[in-house]
Amino acid sequence: MRFESVHIAAVAYDLPPADPGQGFLAAELGGRVTSLDLEAELAGLYARLRLHPGRIELMSGIRERRFYAAGTRPSAIATRAGARALAQARDLGITTEHLGQLVYSAVCRDFLEPATASVVHHALELEHHTPSFDLSNACLGFADGMVLAANLIETGVIPAALVVAGEDGGPLVRETVRHLVEGKASRKDLKRAIASLTIGSGGAAMVLAHRSLFDMDRADLPPRLWRANRRAATEHNDLCQGDTTGSAGPLMETDSEALLVAGVALARETWSDFQASTGWAADDVERVITHQVGSAHRRALLDGLGLDAERDFPTVETLGNIGSVSLPLTYALSIEDDPERWGVPTALLGIGSGLNCAMLAVQR
Repeated sequence: MRFESVHIAAVAYDLPPADPGQGFLAAELGGRVTSLDLEAELAGLYARLRLHPGRIELMSGIRERRFYAAGTRPSAIATRAGARALAQARDLGITTEHLGQLVYSAVCRDFLEPATASVVHHALELEHHTPSFDLSNACLGFADGMVLAANLIETGVIPAALVVAGEDGGPLVRETVRHLVEGKASRKDLKRAIASLTIGSGGAAMVLAHRSLFDMDRADLPPRLWRANRRAATEHNDLCQGDTTGSAGPLMETDSEALLVAGVALARETWSDFQASTGWAADDVERVITHQVGSAHRRALLDGLGLDAERDFPTVETLGNIGSVSLPLTYALSIEDDPERWGVPTALLGIGSGLNCAMLAVQR
């Protein structure tokens, strides 16, 4: 897909507090939980299986992640991020009057019905002329929301759109720990649950707008969402599957090794399309933002695509895998870290279980 008139007017995020010292209680009260905190809860299991603490960080590279207090709704997370993005967009002259679509794109939702987007829409006091809906595609949901919004803007259907997401991994991690401890898990069970123990929490939001809404003479004109390429390899839909378990919390099983191999293979195919679409060689990409899964996945992806790891902006060590929020939140943090690099040629590389892949090109 080619976009010539779609600009990223704002990108914002929300994170739980990084309060230390609460250990695994932080998964209930909100705050930072280290991988060693989780393994302290699994001490009996580790002793029975003759495993040593440090296994989670060794396998994933994730030292810690954060959680919101129990009972925090995904809509509340997305609303906070959305409010910040709208405030940024107002500085460029984009208001809620311009919004022709709200897309809520997270894995986590408040309930099955109505759409969580409706709760966010009301909380942000958006206009009645702004329709809203949920879009779900595992960890790729936010990237797909961006592409959908960009197509509506590019074709002149709407002038601007807001994409939001709120993910809270606390319930999944708490239920995974309980299931492992009470179920007398085997080594194989633990291996398939490790990915669930890497999940964190956060929110993200982005305002996309047509170039006609901006003063084109201003020096701080935001960058364009310029190209998008997507591919699917759905023969791998069984490699990562999650669901609620009756009255208990959610559980997820992941074949992490097979998922990594299949994911990198799909990324290579998509990267070939991406390079043909953009005309970019690997050295032309000055900033790389990836979906943050784990350190091994990051290395394999960057090596597989021939990208310089120094141009990547990793967050996975301290935030974990935040589902659909990982890509936009990392992008927002990279801009905050170095605002001067916001407009440089940037590749947003997303992938989600299923498998689906999206690669987006951003530049001035």
